[in-house]
Amino acid sequence: QYSFQEGGWGAYLAERLVRKCDVVNRGLSGYNSRWAKLILPRLITGSSSAESTVAVTIFFGANDSALKELNPKQHVPLEEYAANLKSMIQYLKSVDITEDRIILITPPPLQESAWEQACLAKGEKLNRRNATTGEYAQACVQVAGDCGTEVLDLWTLMQNNQDFSSYLSDGLHLSTRGNSFLAAQLWSRLEKKLSALPSLLPYWRDVDHANPEASLL
Repeated sequence: QYSFQEGGWGAYLAERLVRKCDVVNRGLSGYNSRWAKLILPRLITGSSSAESTVAVTIFFGANDSALKELNPKQHVPLEEYAANLKSMIQYLKSVDITEDRIILITPPPLQESAWEQACLAKGEKLNRRNATTGEYAQACVQVAGDCGTEVLDLWTLMQNNQDFSSYLSDGLHLSTRGNSFLAAQLWSRLEKKLSALPSLLPYWRDVDHANPEASLL
């Protein structure tokens, strides 16, 4: 949901793809894969033109991996999370969006000390653990392998030989730097698919001003 904020990764992609294709944001703050699986047919319908869909990202796990005893509302068991991802992929394939156009994104790592401060400010205990989030990230990677989709393993990439705290605004949600990191990683996977897309309508200098119909219709 926040990806279209200023500096968000969705906004970055939309800017890169202006006049080539629309970037549609269907992110929902706080949702988990259990709820997403139920509403996906409403977000991407059978009547959607699969031919015009060049890519779909599925980005869940940060809420699913919340600790059951401290956050039962958002928690989804690991096995169900994997099954939900597979179900969403199967649904997309049923409306003719093939697996080569689907990219799974793992949850990012959790910076526990920062998120604990955010929890304490709300009178709550630390309700997530980075090691647990990592198990969900591993499951996401496994599902991608089983189903033949691409995957962006954000959990691993953000922790590769570096302090990842600056990628997160509060230990859980992406900061501006984290959004930029995700956008760059995602674009490197999308560029090959999308670089050949033609621009929609001619550049203004190429429009025949004396006979615009000839250029625009």
